[in-house]
Amino acid sequence: MIDVNKRKAIFLLHNLKVTRNEGIGVREISRTLRVSTNTVSSIIDQKGQLPETIRQDKINVDPELLRNLHTKCDGYVQRIHEILTEEEDLSIGYSTLTRNIRELDLGQSKNQRCDQKPDEPGAEMQHDTSPYTVKFGTNLVKIVGSVIYMRYSKMRYLKFYRSFNRFAMKCFIHEALTFWGYAAPVCIIDNTNLARLRGTGKNAVMAPEMKQFAKQYGFEFACHEVGHANRKAGNERSFYTVETNFFPGRTYETLEDMNQQAFDWATIRMPNRPVSKTKLIPAKAFEFEQGFLKKLPAYVTPPYIAHERGTDQYGYAAVDANYYWVPGKTRFDVKVLQFCDRVEIYHKRKKLAEYELPPAGVKNQKFSPKGKPAPRFQPNNRKKPTAEEEKLLRSAAPEVNDYLNFVLTLNNHRLEAGGCLVFNAAILGEYFFPESVGFFIKN
Repeated sequence: MIDVNKRKAIFLLHNLKVTRNEGIGVREISRTLRVSTNTVSSIIDQKGQLPETIRQDKINVDPELLRNLHTKCDGYVQRIHEILTEEEDLSIGYSTLTRNIRELDLGQSKNQRCDQKPDEPGAEMQHDTSPYTVKFGTNLVKIVGSVIYMRYSKMRYLKFYRSFNRFAMKCFIHEALTFWGYAAPVCIIDNTNLARLRGTGKNAVMAPEMKQFAKQYGFEFACHEVGHANRKAGNERSFYTVETNFFPGRTYETLEDMNQQAFDWATIRMPNRPVSKTKLIPAKAFEFEQGFLKKLPAYVTPPYIAHERGTDQYGYAAVDANYYWVPGKTRFDVKVLQFCDRVEIYHKRKKLAEYELPPAGVKNQKFSPKGKPAPRFQPNNRKKPTAEEEKLLRSAAPEVNDYLNFVLTLNNHRLEAGGCLVFNAAILGEYFFPESVGFFIKN
C-alpha cells in the first residue's frame, strides 16, 4: 500500500511535467521512488488520491441461517463450515465465514479481551504461585514459588515452599506486607480455592476465613475472569524474571538457603535495578506510592493454626510429625499454636514453652527447651541409629560403598532402618559381589 504523501508526490511530479515542463516522466518517477511504472500510472489516473474501496463478498450468507447454525453447533465454526459447504451447497471460505460470524457478534464472549487497567499509584497488588523442580545439592526437589507484586512500583516479594496451602498463603502475605509496611486496597488472584469459596471472576465469593484475614491488612481479594491470566500480567512476568534471572547460575543446599537468596534478590537487587523499558526504579517508585497505599497497623497478629494435643507418657506433644517437650510432671492436654516460624504451647491460657520450627523436611525429631537439660525419661524401644552400621558396610569393600551411594541417590532420602539396608546389601552381595564380601555382609 502506497501511503498518501507518496501518492501526492508522484502526482505533483507528473503534473509539473505536463503543465510547466519541469517535472519528470513516469519511468524516471518509477526509478527515483522505486515504484513500478504501472503503479505510478494508476496513481496519476487517481490524481494522487487514496481510492476508497469497499469489500464486496462474493458469497452472501443469510444472517439468520448463521445464527441458527451457531446455536445448533454450540459455536464450533468448523462444523458450521461443513454444514454450509456440504449440506447447503455454499462455496464459502473458512476465513470469510469466521469474519461473518464476528460481524454478527456471535461467540464473542469466548474471545473477549480482559479489561486493561492503567498503572495507578496504590491501586492494586497481585499474587500467584508457580511450581518448579530445582536441585538441592544433588537431589531434585519439587517446590512452589510464591510472588506478590505491587503493580505500580513493580516491587516484588518472593519465597519458596515445599507445599502451598491456605495457611502458607496467609503466612506469605503476612510476611511480605509486614516487610513493606503497606498494602494496596485490592489483591488480584486467580480463581484458586485457597481464597475463593465459590463462583469465578467478578462473581467469586471469598471464604470468610480469608476475607477476615485480608481485613486485618486493609485489602480485599479479587479474582480475575477465567482464562484472563493477563489481568495479572505483572505477576506472570515476575515468574518469567525468576526463571531467567534468579535461577540461572545459582546453587542451593537447602530450602532455607534458597529462600535467603530469594529474599536478597527480591528486596535488594531487583528494587534498585531500572525496569528495562520505562527505566523506572522500583524502590524510588515505591517511596512515591506509599502515600497512596494503606499503612499497616503497628501490630498485626500473625496467622496461626490451633492444635488440641495430648501429652504422651514421656512428656511430648506431636505437631506436624515432630515432637515438642511440654514442661511439667503430669500428663495433660495442651493447645499448640503453630505460627509461620514457631510453635507455642499453652495450658489453661498459660504459655508453657515456645520452639522455633525446624527446617523444612525435618520429621520425627524430638525437641526440648534451649538452655535446659533434656528430658530425663526417653523411650526404651527407640531404634538404634544406623550410622555405625553404615560406616561398617562402607569399609567392607569398594563395591559395597558404590552400592550404598547408588541406593541413597535413587531413593532421594536416607535409609532410616538399618535392617532394610543390610537386607538389600546382603541380597546384592550374594549375587553380584565377590563371595568374601557377600559372606561378610550376611555374617
